[in-house]
Amino acid sequence: MHKVHKGLTADGAGLAGDRVVAVGSAARVLVAATARALRGADCADLGQAGPVSRFPGAPEPVRRAAVSRAAGRVALTVTQVDEVDSARVARWFVDQYPRRRYPGVLLGSPHGAAAHLAVALGVPWLPAGFEMSVHWTDGAVDRPAAALEHGSALAARLLAGNADLHLRQVHCPASRGPLTGATVSLAARWRGLPAAYAQFLADRLAPGAPVLLVRDARTWPVLEHGPGFSFQVGCPASGLDPVDFHPDSHALRQVLRSAGGDATRWEPPEVSAPSGYAEHGMDSGFELAARDWAARRQHPLHRVLAPRPGALSAAVADLYRRWLRGAGKTGDRLVVECGRLLDPWQVVRAGLVPYWCENATRRSVDEAEWWLAGSEAFSSVDVLPEPPGVRSPALAGLPQWLAVAGFGRRRRALDRTSARGYPVTSVPTRRATEVLRAQPYDLPAPPPLGVDEALSVLHDSGSHQGLLLS
Repeated sequence: MHKVHKGLTADGAGLAGDRVVAVGSAARVLVAATARALRGADCADLGQAGPVSRFPGAPEPVRRAAVSRAAGRVALTVTQVDEVDSARVARWFVDQYPRRRYPGVLLGSPHGAAAHLAVALGVPWLPAGFEMSVHWTDGAVDRPAAALEHGSALAARLLAGNADLHLRQVHCPASRGPLTGATVSLAARWRGLPAAYAQFLADRLAPGAPVLLVRDARTWPVLEHGPGFSFQVGCPASGLDPVDFHPDSHALRQVLRSAGGDATRWEPPEVSAPSGYAEHGMDSGFELAARDWAARRQHPLHRVLAPRPGALSAAVADLYRRWLRGAGKTGDRLVVECGRLLDPWQVVRAGLVPYWCENATRRSVDEAEWWLAGSEAFSSVDVLPEPPGVRSPALAGLPQWLAVAGFGRRRRALDRTSARGYPVTSVPTRRATEVLRAQPYDLPAPPPLGVDEALSVLHDSGSHQGLLLS
């Protein structure tokens, strides 16, 4: 097999960043959405719905086969793994942003509210890692040990040319469905500050501009499988708990049956750490490198630690409401976004308050409901539920999404296109743009927030939800 040497890859012989970073992954979508908003553009061109079937009425075996074929068209081949260059991925991320000076930057874990916060501040958001999807020709959703064997071989080849990464393999049929048996999911985290990031910050940050680190603090049982590589069965985004991935779990049997697996064959490897940061956590080396860079360049650095996605979503929604009202707007119209269904520019253009749900699990929607119940009522609530493309006992049903919309005093809207075929269809990011474009204009947009003001509001709003600022 031909090996692409690191030197050649660094000079441009490797795969382009948009080929390496998984289609529909959080980091990819959020960078694209934030960069467009800073250019004054919406997400109408983000049409990729992801590798899931659009035919909810088809028999399950047919739908699963369609899912696997679609995944194969966008996943990396095993041969292409040798051409992955993490430095080129970092350059691809920073090159999406307009070339100008910025009053700050957000770095860290992927979170839709972080993208909205970046747009309110008028600054870029850059991820501390990225996701890859690689072919698994003889895979099966119910064979996590075999997935680990295949993934560890891929990781060894990736790390041979990318020593600056830590790779976390995630085998989660509850969140990925049939894709779990067709592809291997690898979450790559930079172990330091990529050179492209350091250069971007040096060239684009205004003197003394602050650096904000947003860190996902959720934990999950982890198997450490050698230097730079770890493995986890299940994930927080599944809406299930680690115990639900035990062979005797009723929830697991339901998940595997839906994904075409057999619970009697489920034998996960033993974990070596009962609690480690989950796949979207930030590598400690990345944080230390960012702190060192900021200290040497005399840029203040602040850290935002989120114990769960809803804590940051609620705090940023409260921040937007105060920001809009400070500019003379009502701050009385809410959009509840979900997953890839977001558009920061259209939110600002229409003067909306955004609340972002990580996904369509009951846990995520519960958090939105609790926040709404404790907030001043909104005159209108628009809800954009992203169909996850899989079936799981952890998912919120459409009645729960309708209950979220029901918090609106005058307008209560659930997007019918997103709801049609829920939960097994797929909806592209541009669907959020289409819905939000129908909202009335509320221009001009408020002037950008200052970081100090934003941190003060986040502290006041988020402290009772466990959000930690330092």
